[in-house]
Parts: sequence; structure tokens; C-alpha cells
Amino acid sequence: MINKHVQKTIEWLLDSDPAIRWQVLQDLVHAPEKEITQERARIASEGIGAEILALQGSDGTWSGAAWNPGWNSTMHALILLRELGLDPTSDAAIRAMKLVREKVTWKGCGPEECDQNSFFTGEIEPCNNGQVAASGAYFNQDVQGIIDRLLGEQLSDGGWNCDAEIGSTRSSFNTTICVLEALLEYEISTGGNPEVKSARLRGQEYLLERHLFRRKSTGKKIERDRKGGAPWTAFAFPTWWHYDILRGLDYLRKAGITPDERVKNAIELVLSKRNPDGHWNLDILFPGEMLVDLNEGVGQPSRWITLRALRVLDWYSTRD
Repeated sequence: MINKHVQKTIEWLLDSDPAIRWQVLQDLVHAPEKEITQERARIASEGIGAEILALQGSDGTWSGAAWNPGWNSTMHALILLRELGLDPTSDAAIRAMKLVREKVTWKGCGPEECDQNSFFTGEIEPCNNGQVAASGAYFNQDVQGIIDRLLGEQLSDGGWNCDAEIGSTRSSFNTTICVLEALLEYEISTGGNPEVKSARLRGQEYLLERHLFRRKSTGKKIERDRKGGAPWTAFAFPTWWHYDILRGLDYLRKAGITPDERVKNAIELVLSKRNPDGHWNLDILFPGEMLVDLNEGVGQPSRWITLRALRVLDWYSTRD
């Protein structure tokens, strides 16, 4: 049963973009499938989803690039469309992916040896490849080559790290979450195989052994990301390549694991950040040009963060 306090928050979430509404109906309200499907279909023609789709160029790209250091490239557009939940079987998605598949390469957007790679072939960094494969698998594209490469790059501690090519032997939370999301989307899309599942479960344990934000060796909190400097207790949307505790929890929820004591501290953190009105704030917006304005300001109540927090708490409530 949803209490009155949460019900008001859900009403606030429903007064928004179709991309949020359909996920609220599915994950929090547990509405009839027909109602969910109808709302989801609106993403292609209304709101943020329609805006992003309209920005695709005739060359198949967004902003003329497979990837760029901002947040408005083809890779970032597909990440957003996946996060919004654009139906992969919709005509709009099929048209957009056909253009990307047939026209977009990594020329000028990655290492020179990848210039001729088609977009869904990926490049060499597991962080970027994870993000490409997650979107590609979600939209039913052939990302087998990327998946095979990622399987071969898993480190002995169970995770992944873009710095492995320069000698790092310890995994990165940032890279690991990008790869885990890719492997999970691949399993959902294709049914997966034992090798992929085994690798994903090992990577998943990397997070769980560290309680999502603690050092395995000492148990002390990891305050912030070593590479980007962002605190993992600060919740962002979009997250892009950055890890945070809410992103880690939302992955575990989607992966369907049964919550245990190793996520308790992370859940307590999520609860501690809820405002008295039942909303959660957007803590951080990473600098860089976005394709569209999500109309959410740092320090202000965020529908995206609130949706994620509530469904993580709903997932946690199912534990034995």
C-alpha cells in the first residue's frame, strides 16, 4: 500500500514528461500494462524524447560526432533515450538506430585506429564501450564485438578500469558500473549466456563487497571519485560515466538481486537525503553542453532523482 505522503510525491512525478510518467506507472504504481504502454509510446512524439529525436542529423549523428567530451554527442543522445525508456520497437527508435548503424563511425572521436569502426563496434575504452553497448543492446543492435572485448578486459578483482591499458590492476567504480549496465542490457535483450552472466555477477560482487561506497580493505567510506572528484553521495541525472550510490543501487534493483546487509548503509544514505516534502534534490549537474534542457536545477527537487530513489526503496522493501 502507498501511504498518503508518498502518494502526493507520486502525483507530483506524474505531473511531468511522458518519460517519467511511464516509469512511475510501471515501477511505483504498478498500473495495468496497457496504460504503461500507452504512456511510454508518447516519448517518441512528446516532451524530452521527441526533442532529442528531432536533433538527429541526416548523417545519423547528434552534434556531428559519435562521441565528444561534452554531453551532446551521438553516444550521449542514445544514453538519454535509453534512460527515458524510448520503446526499442517503436518506429522512431528503429529509424534512428538505422541511421546510426549505417552512417556513424568513430572517425575523429577516438583513437585513430578506430576511425573506420561503425558506431556499434565501439572504440577501445571500456567506459565508453560500456555506454555504447548498454544503449546498443537496449535498442536491439549488434554489440557482440563490444561485449566480447569487455569480457576479456575484466580484472582479477571483478571490475573494470579504463586505466588498465596503462597498468592499473585495480578496478574503477566508474568504469565498472558502465560495463555492468551494458552486460545487463545485453542479457535482457538477447537472453545472454553463461559467460556474460558470470562476468556480470563477478562485477556485481565487486560493488557489493564494498557496500557500494566503502574500501574493501578497511571498510572506510570512499568520499569521492579519484578521477572526476565528484562525491559518490551526490546524486546526478544524467550520470554519464560517473558512479554514484543511487546509480549503483538502481543497477542492483534492475538486476533483480535480493537486497542484503551490504546495501543497508547505501539505503540509509538515500533515506537521509529525502526532503520533508518527500522529494529528493538534484545534487550535481556535470558541466558540459546538453542536447536538451531537463528543467532541473542543482539544489532543487528533482523528479528524476525522486523516481530513482523511490523505486530503489520499493525494491529494498521486498527483502526477506
